[in-house]
Amino acid sequence: MSQSALAGEPSPLCGVVLLDKPVGPTSFAMVRVVRRLSRVARVGHTGTLDPFASGLLTICIGRAATRLVPRLMAGEKEYVATLQLGVETETQDPEGQVVRQAPVPALTAADLEVCLVPLRGRRLQQPPRYSALKHQGKPLYYYARKGIDVTKPPREIEIRVMDNLGYDPVQQRLTLRVACSPGTYIRTLAEEIGRALGCGAHLVALRRLRSGGFLVDGALSAAELAGEDAAELLAGRLLSVEQILALLDGPMSAVHGPDFP
Repeated sequence: MSQSALAGEPSPLCGVVLLDKPVGPTSFAMVRVVRRLSRVARVGHTGTLDPFASGLLTICIGRAATRLVPRLMAGEKEYVATLQLGVETETQDPEGQVVRQAPVPALTAADLEVCLVPLRGRRLQQPPRYSALKHQGKPLYYYARKGIDVTKPPREIEIRVMDNLGYDPVQQRLTLRVACSPGTYIRTLAEEIGRALGCGAHLVALRRLRSGGFLVDGALSAAELAGEDAAELLAGRLLSVEQILALLDGPMSAVHGPDFP
């Protein structure tokens, strides 16, 4: 019997909770919120979302749950991405300085499909200079911010689905749904598309809909985490380690925030 049970205290939380991260805070800021609400020190997430991005953030609470992080990170990811055509930035996203601008040609759906076809499937992708990928123990963005050019070898990725959800010719923005392997950089994909079109592009919005079998639908929102009953909501939405292992070891099926059987 645990010391907390002997003392008549509830056992520490241990499991996985699904959050819907809003635009603005960092992923680590969301981890800090969960750490405070759960009163558990060992808390981690299974894949960073940049501050400008929103959507599913899978949070592991407790030692047994955080041990599952590598397995949870291995699942396919699904996003809705919005690209700004005609503008490239140094970070391939809205947080960097503009480095190139070019006129955007008139584009039809057929033109865009011709561009997207060779970017689907299994292929190599060059990791971006501004990324958390490590080089000699430090993330690449550490070197990029110091003006040191470090190039990592291309890595194999798979873009299983890339659907054109619509192009706005006035704002010159293209919205895509992308289902891809872990390790795929959607920022880099945006730049690849822009260069294939001849006008450049960068990622201006990103929302993660799915990670492996976990869906953002029903995930805890930032508003719920800020409410008076946030700690109770968090405990009530917690998926146990046993439930997660059953999902990982069994036939893959979609899991909504509160709906795991």
